[in-house]
Amino acid sequence: MARWRPGARERLVLAAVDLFAEQGYDTTTVAQIAERAGVTKSTFFRYFSDKREILCAGQQALSQLLTEGIAEAPENATPLEAVAAGLERAASAMGPMNRELAPRLKAAIDANTELQERDALKRVGLAAAMTEALRARGVPDAPALLASELGVLAFKQGYAQWLQAQPDTLLAPYTLAALEDLRATGRSLA
Repeated sequence: MARWRPGARERLVLAAVDLFAEQGYDTTTVAQIAERAGVTKSTFFRYFSDKREILCAGQQALSQLLTEGIAEAPENATPLEAVAAGLERAASAMGPMNRELAPRLKAAIDANTELQERDALKRVGLAAAMTEALRARGVPDAPALLASELGVLAFKQGYAQWLQAQPDTLLAPYTLAALEDLRATGRSLA
């Protein structure tokens, strides 16, 4: 097995998602994932603690992009404007691979309760990262929590709409439009 080939992490993610789609999450083993990716089991464990962690392959990077965008928002930005800056930064990193993997990954998640739970934890982690970034800007707890939750929901909704759009479109307009829709909905509740 060619352990020196670049892109082992990406190949592992692709192999896992394909195997989950082909034979189901429960029957897919780490050994099968490693073999399909052309790496050893020990290489798999250098990147992931178990096969569930494949779902979180980009969570750390996504959290970092969201928090960087929030931190770099103009000083006078409202909490939702700062979240919008985070969404825009994170969306800029999403490309063809994300678009290609999404339907297969969604199918695997929808078919397995354990993966649904892990996916929910991922969203909680993203909201927590955004909340901390907003608090670091001096935003009080309640507005920071609410803006972060709206940000996660906007990302989820925008991402789903983006997957239905033309292949050459960018994600950012969809996440920002979803955030604006949520903001308008919130105003209508008052």
